Parts: sequence; structure tokens; C-alpha cells
Amino acid sequence: MEDLLNQQVTNIQISGIRRFFNLVSGERDVVSLTIGQPDFPTPTHVKEAGKSAIDQNFTTYTHNAGMLPLREAIANYVDEKYALQYDPNDEIITTVGASQAIDITFRTILNAGDEVILPGPIYPAYEPLIRLAGAKPIFADTRDHGFKATAEVLESYITEKTKCIVLPYPSNPTGVSLSKEELEDIVNLVKNKSIFILADEIYAELIYEKSHVSIGTFPEVKEQTIIVQGLSKSHSMTGWRIGYVLAPRTIAQHLLKVHQYNVSCPSSISQHAALEALTEGKADADVMRQDYVKRRNFVYNSLVDMGLETMKPDGAFYVFPKFPIKQTTSFDLGLDLVKQARLALVPGDAFSPLGQGYMRISYAYNMETLELGMERLSDYLKQNKLK
Repeated sequence: MEDLLNQQVTNIQISGIRRFFNLVSGERDVVSLTIGQPDFPTPTHVKEAGKSAIDQNFTTYTHNAGMLPLREAIANYVDEKYALQYDPNDEIITTVGASQAIDITFRTILNAGDEVILPGPIYPAYEPLIRLAGAKPIFADTRDHGFKATAEVLESYITEKTKCIVLPYPSNPTGVSLSKEELEDIVNLVKNKSIFILADEIYAELIYEKSHVSIGTFPEVKEQTIIVQGLSKSHSMTGWRIGYVLAPRTIAQHLLKVHQYNVSCPSSISQHAALEALTEGKADADVMRQDYVKRRNFVYNSLVDMGLETMKPDGAFYVFPKFPIKQTTSFDLGLDLVKQARLALVPGDAFSPLGQGYMRISYAYNMETLELGMERLSDYLKQNKLK
């Protein structure tokens, strides 16, 4: 019966991140720097709000877009943090994590044959969702441009079939972000074109020496921009599964239809916890951010000392060093690191073919783990001549 299934589904591969993680998960004494998940617990006051929601029997369906007090809190939060103005009544949809927000966006805006530009190397979840919508992912090579999706890079990939440009920043896997000036160039490139911008800003609260600038603040492209954010990274709430999408009402009304038939609404309990996070926990990310800076600096400096070509991340909690390999693949290098060094990193080719030769290191781990991981990587490089 398998041959009767949807070919778009059967042709999709399991995420390279998870595929590699599953391969090494049974190994003993392996230091894993693979998963992009904060190692901080959800703030206590947020957990208490979730418990209270259960005790007060807030366990029923909510509005499809999420309960209005939460949408109002989201509106206030993004206005205060990023100068974004969206109407909580019809321009904000609460989703089951940022992943579902991305899924309903693609299913709403894409038709068969459309093209979506993805600046690579890039998080692998976009490609299958694009293909499931019948569209075609186009990988834009950012490697010679500091991993930045600059207007110069994007322009060379735009065709008459281009329907959407994805801007994920700070980026997974590189940690690189975009400046206001770089965004202005993109705005000038895309304005007045029939092209959507999907800005995945899930790491917006985890940016370091500068402030996050959202492309949604540029009025020239606001009507064609869809913004995805969420609480998984900012408030260490990955398992609560709360994200949200911000879009002009002309788009949001159609996103809501897909969302409604997809999940009805997010968990009411998680919504109450999110309300607490976005009102009383606006500064919850500050402590985490300060710690991530220390971790980033340690890992980055360690990689530089090892002689590896490495871009210093602006945010998120990843670093993406290049390894001097030509005859082998990143995946095979990852397997060898596990076998010989007892160290698990994510192979760069999990982030599109443009990640070949790189490895992603997550520093969302405590310093003791990071120190041991860097020690094992250094020993491996001293003992092995990469090919």
C-alpha cells in the first residue's frame, strides 16, 4: 500500500539533525552538543501559571487564534521589544510552536510550481514544508557573504516564479543576524514585487551585542511580510509548544482558516503559561542571554585556537565552524567524531548541501559539558589528519 501514499510525503527525508541524533543516542560516554534546546528550566512563575490554569479548569477550547488576553499580551510584547504593531483581534494567531506557524504560512501562500528562496546553510524544516505545499525550495548560497542573506545574494536567485523569501535571523545553524542597513537593502529589493517575506524570528530575544531589528518595522514591505516568533527559546518553553504568527489582516484571515482545520487551537494550559511569560516574564531571557554570551565566547575562542575557520555568532546558541575536509562528508566526519572522540556534533550537510564541510555546535549546554566537548574536539584534531 505504500506506493499509494502521497509522493510528496514519501519523498521527504527525516531531518538530518534528528537522524544523526538518533544514530548516536545509544552511544555511551558521548558528549553531545547537538540539540538546540535551552538547558534552563522554564521560569518558576510560568510553570506556576500553568499549574494554576489546570486547577482553575482552564482546560477547554479557546478561540482558534488563541485567547484574546494572550493575543493582547503578544501585541504589547512585540511592540515594546521590537516596535512591531499588530492588532490582536485579527493580525495575531497563536500557534502550536513556531513550526506550525511556518507550516500554515507555506500552505496559505504557496501554489504548485512556486519557488521559495532559502538562504543556506539553513534549518532543515523549511524545505519539506515547502515541498508538501507543492512548491520548490531554492537554496541561495550565503557562504561567501558571511552567511548573510544580503540583497546582493537574494537578487541573483529571484525569478518570475519566486513567491517567498525566508529570512531566519539570528540564523540556525550559523547564529548570524542581519543589521538594519542590510534589511533596508532587502526592503528596497523586494518592495513593490509580488513576493512574500517570511521572517522567522524565533531567536529574536537571544541576540547579543546589538538589538534585534525586525523587517516588519519597514512600512514599505509590511503588507507582504509574515513574522514568526515564539516562546520556546526566549523563555525555555520548548515543550509547551507556543508560537505565534504576525501578519496583515488580509493575510491573517486566510492563515487562520488553515490553522483552524489543522489544530483548532493551541493548548489552553500552555496559553495561560504563555500569558504569564509575556506579561510578568518580559525579562526572563536576560539571565539566559548573559550566560549564552559567556558560552559563545568560550566555544568560539576555543575553535579559533584550534585553527578552525569560524564566524562569530551574533545570537541564537550555535556556532558553525568549517573543517578542512575534501574527500569525506560532514556526516562521515560526525560519525568518526563519535567513534574516536566520543563527541557528537551535527553534520553541516543536515542544513542543505551548502553546509557540506561544516559542523554545527550547540552551546545550549553548561560550561562543564562545553569544556569537555572542546577538549575532546581539540584532541581529535591533533590526532587525526582530516582528508
